Order: sequence, then C-alpha cells, then structure tokens
Amino acid sequence: MSQIHIQPSLEAPRVIEAQGLSFSFNGEPVLEDVDLTVARHDFVAVVGPNGGGKSTLIRLMLGLLTPQRGRILVLGQAPAKVRQRLGYLPQHPSLDKAFPINVGEVVLMGRLGLGGLSWGGRWSRSDKDATEQALVTVGLSELGARPFAALSGGQRQRVLIARALATEPEILFLDEPFAGVDPGAEENIYELLQELSSGLTILMVSHDLGFVSPLVSHVICVNRKVATHPTAELTPELIRDMYGREVRMVRHDHKGPPGGCACE
Repeated sequence: MSQIHIQPSLEAPRVIEAQGLSFSFNGEPVLEDVDLTVARHDFVAVVGPNGGGKSTLIRLMLGLLTPQRGRILVLGQAPAKVRQRLGYLPQHPSLDKAFPINVGEVVLMGRLGLGGLSWGGRWSRSDKDATEQALVTVGLSELGARPFAALSGGQRQRVLIARALATEPEILFLDEPFAGVDPGAEENIYELLQELSSGLTILMVSHDLGFVSPLVSHVICVNRKVATHPTAELTPELIRDMYGREVRMVRHDHKGPPGGCACE
C-alpha cells in the first residue's frame, strides 16, 4: 500500500485525512490505496503525469467524487458536508470570458450557496464585503466594475482566485493555476500564493516541478499510486521514476531542487 504522510506540527491539526482511498473510471483504476494526512496551513503541491490521477484526487477531497473504497475526511467530516469552507479554482473554469459580466460579479459568484443572496436577488453586506476583500487580496480592488472580458489572461486568473477566496475558505484548492498565463502574470500569481500560504492550507496541482520547489515544503506525487517527498528530494532519478521519462525542470528563481534538472 502506498503511503502519504505529511507530518503535522504539534500545534497544527490534521485537516485532510484519507485511508485506503481508491477510485476507478469505467472499471479502470485511477487511484489505488491512497493514505494521506495534510496539516493545517500546509502548502502542498500535487504533481504527476497527465492522466495520473491528480485532478481526481483533488475532486475527491472536494466531495465532487465519492470514493469507491476507503474513506476521506476534510476538516473532520465528509468533504461534501464542508464544501462551503473550501475554495476551489478548477483547471478549466466554466465561465465564458466574453459573457457580459463585470469583475465584481464574477467574484460574487463565490458567495452563492452561502445563504447571503435574498429572494429579491440582492446580495448581503457580508457578501459584498467578502468580495471587496478578495479583490484587495489579489491586487485588483480598482477593477471591480471592469468587464471580465476586458482583462488580460493573468488578471482573469487572479479574479478567479478571488472568487475562490470570497468563500473565506479554510482550505484552498488550485488546479493548474498558471495554465494559459504569460510569465509576467505567473510571477504575480506566484507572489500572491506566497502571501496566502501564511494563513491558509493550500493544495495546488502543478505540472511545473521547478516552480513548486521554492514555494512548497512537500510534493504529493500521483501516478495511480501515491507517494510524498520533501521538495529537497526532487532529483532527476525520482522524477524519472514518477513520470516514466525525463522531464524538463522549469525554474522561476535560483532555488531549484538540488541535483540539477532533467531535460527532455
């Protein structure tokens, strides 16, 4: 049985726990016998090859999928029962960037289901306050009235992160938050995540192993089976074992993992 264990500090309670977790699509195993523990305020990257089960693992944690064997607890309960305490940025958000909606309205969508919207379609003061604070956090407070379609790719991604933050989550899940953004926008989002990590538990799916190394302390490696490693252990040999091939390491600063990089 594969083991994940992210050792929590004595002060940090466990916020995600799974035992013997398995899931299949149409009879084809996607995840097998996953055991894991994540502590409060951990920042963990989930990496692995395409189709290896990364997004499925995140969806199980969110309660969007149900385990076929084993169990998973989030904040001490079944994930579906605590979904309002979780923030989520999916890899492919179902939001047409050309839809006639402004930035503030996009972020307010994160408040749906929290009980603040009245029968008359009016948002509560707390909803508006949470939206304004989320925009301040991502550095876009001055763009609340701007059409979403008028933003750059990096700005749109930060708005969608703000939508996840508007739920005032205890855990933030990010599925490929750098997809489709240019290098300058990546750097802005990188700095934002560094700031957020001081007060949130963050789980981030990423394909960029060089990127995650200076930002996170642990990496969950998913390729049907699951293992975890401190970032410092990301060597070319380990990466080849995980991906079944060599993978280029793209670094965002000078603190990449020891041992150099493997190149395609």
